[in-house]
Amino acid sequence: MRWIKLQLRFLVPLVAVLALVAWLALPVLDRLTLRWFARDLNLRGALVANTLADSVSEALADPRGRRLPALFGRVVQDERLVAIGWCSPKGELLVRTPLFPQWLNCEMAEQATQERSQQLSIEGGPVHVSMHAMTAETGPVGQLVLLHDLSFIERRSQDTRNYLIALLAGLGVLIGLVTMAVAQLSWRGWMRGTRALLRGEGILTPPVAGAPELEPLAADLRARLRDLEDEYRRSRPQDAVWDAPQLQSLLRTQLRGDQVIVVSNREPYLHERGEDGQIVVRRPASGLVTAVEPVMRACSGTWIAHGSGSADRAVVDRNDRVSLPPGQDEYRLRRLWLTPEEEQGYYYGFANEGLWPLCHVAHVRPVFRESDWQCYREVNQRFADAVVSEARSDDPIVLVQDYHFALLPAMVRRRLPRATILTFWHIPWPNSESFGICPWRTELLEGLLGSTIVGFHTPYHCKNFLDAVDRYLEARIEHEHSTVSYRGEQSLVQSYPISIAWPSPEAVAAMPSPAECRRRIGAELDIPPDHRLAVGVDRFDYTKGILERLHAVERLLEKHPRWRDHFTFVQVAAPTRAVLEEYQAFQQRIEALARRINQRFGAGGRDPVRLLARHHEHDAVNRLFRAADVCLVTSLHDGMNLVSKEFVAARDDEQGVLVLSRFAGAARDLPEALVVNPYHVEEVADALHQALTMPVGEQRERMAHLRSTVREANVYRWAGRMLTDAARWRLRERVSLRVQRQHEGGWD
Repeated sequence: MRWIKLQLRFLVPLVAVLALVAWLALPVLDRLTLRWFARDLNLRGALVANTLADSVSEALADPRGRRLPALFGRVVQDERLVAIGWCSPKGELLVRTPLFPQWLNCEMAEQATQERSQQLSIEGGPVHVSMHAMTAETGPVGQLVLLHDLSFIERRSQDTRNYLIALLAGLGVLIGLVTMAVAQLSWRGWMRGTRALLRGEGILTPPVAGAPELEPLAADLRARLRDLEDEYRRSRPQDAVWDAPQLQSLLRTQLRGDQVIVVSNREPYLHERGEDGQIVVRRPASGLVTAVEPVMRACSGTWIAHGSGSADRAVVDRNDRVSLPPGQDEYRLRRLWLTPEEEQGYYYGFANEGLWPLCHVAHVRPVFRESDWQCYREVNQRFADAVVSEARSDDPIVLVQDYHFALLPAMVRRRLPRATILTFWHIPWPNSESFGICPWRTELLEGLLGSTIVGFHTPYHCKNFLDAVDRYLEARIEHEHSTVSYRGEQSLVQSYPISIAWPSPEAVAAMPSPAECRRRIGAELDIPPDHRLAVGVDRFDYTKGILERLHAVERLLEKHPRWRDHFTFVQVAAPTRAVLEEYQAFQQRIEALARRINQRFGAGGRDPVRLLARHHEHDAVNRLFRAADVCLVTSLHDGMNLVSKEFVAARDDEQGVLVLSRFAGAARDLPEALVVNPYHVEEVADALHQALTMPVGEQRERMAHLRSTVREANVYRWAGRMLTDAARWRLRERVSLRVQRQHEGGWD
């Protein structure tokens, strides 16, 4: 009897609470239902208006005026449409179906449409009023007034209320049954176990004595952690637009303000001493800097890089640090200094004569020297030491950038075992057979597997990396979870397509108009106003397909003589790695080919090819993008290529055409571009001709899709995805570590 009274003390308040919930929820549910159906009716009305636009335009041409009433008569046979009216562009109600109220005019319909409820009462009952503008190919043809029957909403709302009441009643019965069942099963022991579980005992803290029932729950939790992690990744929404505040919010919440350290060879800003002795600040031409620098501004972290500017030493403090960007001080740059011998062996030697051609498979033989390898290893160790010295705790987040630091993750892992290390490989990863050419392939793989997360641009590069690990290391690979277990440590291998920071409305407003940009470019380069302009923006590198691009321009002028007097191609090529013979020879070949094309097709003192072999600041490149009719990106093999995305971001007028190599990672993200095989000169020339003759409407349609893609999949999403994965990985490691300590403490 006492037990029954205890149950009633619990069940009576429960029933009262459920009744209160039902009483409060039903009016809210009715309002939500009405709002949802009103929105659906508006969408349905817009669809009807768009569908009828051309038909109404044709019917208006009937001099007897019979076709329009007949058309509306057929449409109003829809069971949910009560009546249709048509208002002329002057706001006069000229045509109405029989059930359309005589007292309702265009002004009243427009006023009802603007109201939140959009409801009117007529003789047949309540109706929903919506007014839709109609535009045909010939222009505006008036406005369509639709009256929808609302009686079906009342029926559905009643059904919904009945379902909700039944659900709450069933829920109350179920809770009552569960409560009585639990009370009969060792009430005191289970309550003690549940309280301990809610306090985190057995999961986050060691369990208290006398709670053995927690062991199967904790064991099941450990087994389910990875599955839940994968399910979360698959269910994560992809349509949210990331920005700097959202990335900062992620750091404050999921990572709780943890320190972020970036390691790269190239620094985001160089301090150079000009001819007049003054120090000037310059941003290097680098896709890596374009992508990572906005992230660092959002994270307020520390960037470690090689100081290569002629005045870099003059601006750092005694700890070799400088605040950036100049005048804004949003993050710190720690500069490391390399001797000419170290730079030659580590950067020009092993990294760019060895790894760069090995990974790009661009028909240049990689060169591997023992002395270069020794320099590469020593410089990686120096950067790893700098990471440790800059770390404010034993578990920082370290973002390692690119192929210059393949050994650094394992070096940092040995000094900071709890650090979360994210390595992003900005260039392609070759297949396992090609990678086997490298004499130190095992050491490189072991170094990278010191990372918590290894990121690539595409799933194909991830697959190549896993194949190389499988072939050259004794490691356990779980393809389902994209993880590699090696020497007791796990690494997640994922694709994170990199992007750019989408320009803010203020930045767009400050840009000169495309017409003004075209006028300036024409004046600077002596290009006539009637010329069509194509541009290419790259570093002087054999992987960028500049040679193939010029051959395509030459073939265009051969096949279509009309372009010889109305077309100019501008190639911006920033010099890079000029001390290497391969790059010197490549630049000479480009210059010779440009001279030959200009000699063949130049007329009136104007050259069809303008080769600008110098560094251009971001604003200058942006003006060139906004002035161009076509942007050519013909990489022979590229991890992503951000030039293509920068061109798209610059075209807020939704004009211009992107010709994009299928061998660039960006081709997966930007299918609306004209995707070509850069090795096929004829195909690129034809695509260039298609771009130059593309109608404005098609340009606008393609560019609108491209801009939507780049705006949503921006650099903050790239960083946010990596940091979100890092946050979940850190949480999982901390939970696993505590569970392990529990077992070591004797809980079994």
